[in-house]
Amino acid sequence: MNRKYTIAVLVNNQPGVLQRVSGLFGRRGFNIESITVGASEEAGLSRMVIVTGGDDKLLEQVSKQLYKLIDVIKVVDVSANPMVERELALIKVTAEPSARPEILGVVETFRAAVVDIGPSTLIVQAVGGPDKIDAMIELLRPYGIRELSRTGVTAMNRGAVRF
Repeated sequence: MNRKYTIAVLVNNQPGVLQRVSGLFGRRGFNIESITVGASEEAGLSRMVIVTGGDDKLLEQVSKQLYKLIDVIKVVDVSANPMVERELALIKVTAEPSARPEILGVVETFRAAVVDIGPSTLIVQAVGGPDKIDAMIELLRPYGIRELSRTGVTAMNRGAVRF
């Protein structure tokens, strides 16, 4: 059965590590739906959060292959336990003055924020799970989305479960 997995990978912060990890996925024919990388709580280590689809066998194979990479310290299936996942999106929407009240209604409903106002556009910042971001984009689409930039998912397990 195919499902979505969110995998956290702790790696040495070295040049080329991102390329080696993403290359591993590509060579094996695994699709990366989302990847984020940033500093971790430990100096010299970075945390990658990768969202991929597949089955349990795929997850096991990916984990084993990742551990073979020299700079990989730890691999965890974050989606195996309750987690918090967030994504940031910046959405530039066509917004003539007459349409702005409607657009602002959508923005408020999703607890998003307008971060820039131009003569005929608004840039909206939305933070939330991927489903929330997808829903907001669909409601803004009829107004005309000029540009869209999404960060990809970052995630952590809830409570005392530790990476």
